[in-house]
This record gives sequence, C-alpha cells and structure tokens, in this order.
Amino acid sequence: MDNTSIITQVANPKEEENNSTSPDKVSQSNSSLKKQRSRSIFSPFFCCFRNYNDYHVEAPATNKTLTLPPTPEENGSPPKCDPVQVFPGPPAKFLLPEVSISDYGKNCVVIDLDETLVHSSFKPISNADFIVPVEIDGTVHQVYVLKRPHVDEFLQKMGELFECVLFTASLAKYADPVADLLDQWSVFRARLFRESCVFHRGNYVKDLSRLGRELSKVIIIDNSPASYIFHPENAVPVQSWFDDMADTELLDLIPLFEGLSKEEDVYSLLQSLRDR
Repeated sequence: MDNTSIITQVANPKEEENNSTSPDKVSQSNSSLKKQRSRSIFSPFFCCFRNYNDYHVEAPATNKTLTLPPTPEENGSPPKCDPVQVFPGPPAKFLLPEVSISDYGKNCVVIDLDETLVHSSFKPISNADFIVPVEIDGTVHQVYVLKRPHVDEFLQKMGELFECVLFTASLAKYADPVADLLDQWSVFRARLFRESCVFHRGNYVKDLSRLGRELSKVIIIDNSPASYIFHPENAVPVQSWFDDMADTELLDLIPLFEGLSKEEDVYSLLQSLRDR
C-alpha cells in the first residue's frame, strides 16, 4: 500500500512544487478527493461569512436513485464489481449509536480531520505537534502532525455545545491515534473513518443520512465540498489549512456555532447566511 493512501488530504502546494518532477509519488486516489480553495468562506465578523458561491455544490435530486459502488476496501481502491442501485432511504444500521443522556437535545456537529483540524505529512516537520507511528505493509512509518491554530479552544467549545462526531476519509490506523492525541477532552462521542464513507464518482462522501440523526439538527464542517456533496445545505465550509500559524478560522467560527447550537432547525440559519 502506498503510504500516502492512508491519509485523505489536500496536496500541500509547497510539497506539490517540490515533487513536480515525480508525479508517481502522489496517490491518485488522494489527489481527486479534496480540492484546495483560494480563500476562506469566513471573515472575523460574528458569523464571519464571505461569498459562499465558490463552495456551493448541487445536491442530488431526492426523487432519483443514486448509482453507488459498494463501500471501498481498506486499501482505498475503487470497487471492481459492477455498481449497485442504492435507493433513497435510511440504512439498515446507522453509523452512530443512540444519543447519550448528556447529549440529549443537542444538535450534532460532524467534524473533518485532515486540513480542517490538522495537517499531516510523511516528511519530517521540525515543529510537529505529534509524531505518530503507522505500520504499513510491515514497515513502521512516522507521520508528522501539525495542529491548526486555536484547534484546542475550538474543540472544547464544540464539546460544550454539540454532540461531536469525528468523520474522516482517512484510515483508522492513522486517524485514531491522531484523534487520541488531539482530543484531550473526549469531545468526540464517536469516530468514523474511511469505511463509513460512500465511494461516489471518485470521492469518499460522508453521507449524513446514515448517521441516525435528524438531518435538520446536523452540521458538517469540512474543507472538501466533495465530502458533503449529498448534503451541501448542512455544511459549514472551511479553508484547507497546511502550516499558516497566523490562521484564525477556527476561532472565527465559534460565534457561528454558538448560534447554530441554539437552532431547532439548522437549515434556516445556514441558508440565510449563504444568501448573504
């Protein structure tokens, strides 16, 4: 297995420039998953919204069937069998357990990992916050992890306001130990990895209808529009982050989420902000 295929992330522009003569070293499956955007959707003003049009993704029509392959195997390769028809409707088994007593009545926020909360690299990073050993094909590799500025404050606040779920398209062998180190406050009530995604048109999509939560009470924060293509109306997009230590986006988002935590139906507030 290519070691880069365990992490689903946007390619760092700096690393792309350095590796421009060796494109075969970049995982083809990863490069198609997340597209870097030129600017953040938020600015430091309450809800901090900028122009949303750059991030808008058309949702599939609810009265049509979706042709989706089966869930991908751990190696991340697209399934080789013929596509199967998946009809709209709840799955036989939801991804999340029943809501705990402590989270009863709270909205659910689904939080991405790579390029949203952290940036990871197999290349040494001098100021890495974590170094995580990951075994791949019998060899242990070191993954260097940088925390996004203000991630600690952001996660603590999210844990107070919401039922929080980590949902990443990366493999658990990498993402689980990173989450252990990142989440010192047990903010994440559940962790979902690549096998919980739907492989759709070359992307790992996080299908919120499979969570087992009322969609009007679910928000997803992610740097990749492809990740929430089935439910763009539930999304709070963020800019992909690599190593800008002056970044304040997570801090700027807190007022927005304080407002969303009080909404009985998150669609109305998110739609009104998109309309701006």
